Amino acid sequence: MNLNGKVALVTGGSRGIGKAVALKLASLGADIIFSYTSSEEQSKQVQDTIESMGRRALAIRADVSKMNDVEKMIQDGMNYFSKIDILVNNAGITKDNLLMRMSEDEWDNVIDVNLKGVFNVTKCLIRNMIKQKDCSIINIASIVGVSGNAGQCNYSASKAGVIGFTKSLAKEVGKKNIRVNAIAPGFISTDMTDKLPEKIIDQYLEKITLQRLGEPDDIANAVAFLASDMSKYITGQVIVVDGGILI
Repeated sequence: MNLNGKVALVTGGSRGIGKAVALKLASLGADIIFSYTSSEEQSKQVQDTIESMGRRALAIRADVSKMNDVEKMIQDGMNYFSKIDILVNNAGITKDNLLMRMSEDEWDNVIDVNLKGVFNVTKCLIRNMIKQKDCSIINIASIVGVSGNAGQCNYSASKAGVIGFTKSLAKEVGKKNIRVNAIAPGFISTDMTDKLPEKIIDQYLEKITLQRLGEPDDIANAVAFLASDMSKYITGQVIVVDGGILI
């Protein structure tokens, strides 16, 4: 796979899956824009790593749930690189709770970041992509957007919405040679999952056919495939990367 000459925007790119995606795309030749919300130190480390590969990198602090932040991020990215060929909508949060105990804020915050954030970023960028043509949009969904999960009504709803958004947008922009796909990760080892009790992790491992947690690179590899010409006849699809948990 070769992404030389391409520019990719990865939201939530300073840690976890987003960081792995940003580094993977850079290793294949792409220049990278990535957003972060809090840790300047982590974002600087990612930027330095990308630049050490000989690629250009631009880190931008932005809350994807806020349209003003997103508009500025897209404008700054376009001013710096003049184009964006690949969009990876990765930024997301969880605020798990049983529905009977879930607050309105817990619902709204997750929907705003995970679903409205995808709308905001894609909405701000889509006109430029239509002018460019030959672009790829990859939305990071989740298997719980397919299967649901107790205690995650807000997260499941947001990720199911991302899947519906993906399929609908693919139908809108396919004639402009813009491909829109989603990846539905399973249980991936990140700093968020590292905080879970060992008992919960063991329960998941019992359900995973491959008997291990996924790694961020497992998702990054799937993103790289969808970003490259190797997937040039694939659009509107949801690729499940879950080690077989949904079988």
